[in-house]
Amino acid sequence: MAPCWRNKGMDITTKAQLPAATLYYDGRCSICTKEMGRLGRLKTDDLSLVDIHELAADPELPDTETLLRTLHLRKANGTLLTGVDANVTAWSYTRIGPLFKWMQWPLIAPIFSFFYARWARWRYERLYDAACPPRGGSNHAS
Repeated sequence: MAPCWRNKGMDITTKAQLPAATLYYDGRCSICTKEMGRLGRLKTDDLSLVDIHELAADPELPDTETLLRTLHLRKANGTLLTGVDANVTAWSYTRIGPLFKWMQWPLIAPIFSFFYARWARWRYERLYDAACPPRGGSNHAS
C-alpha cells in the first residue's frame, strides 16, 4: 500500500524545497541583467536566478572571478554546467526551451561554444579588466 502524503489538506513532501537548478549571473552586466529579466518572466519555479555579487560563500562553487567569466548553472545533483550548456539548460525551464536545444547539436555546439567563449571574454574584459590592477604588479609604493 502506498503511503499517504496528504494530511488535512496540506501536501507533505520528503523532497527538499530546493530548485532543480540555479543559474549564476553577473548582476552588474546590463546585457546579462536584461537576459535574466526575460528568463525570469518565463521560467518555472524549478530554476533559481542568483546574482553572483549577492552570492553567499559556497565551497561547492568556483571563485567569484571564475563565475564572472562565464555563465554557470548548478543542477540539483551538484553538476556544474558552463557557457552554452548552462544557457540552454536554463532556458529548458521555460516553455520555449525546446527552441534552444539545436545549439547543442554535435556539429553546431562547437561553433556556438567558440563564439560564446569569445563574447564572454570580451564582456568580462570590458567590465572588469579595466577596473582591476594588472596581475603580478608591484605591491609597494614608489
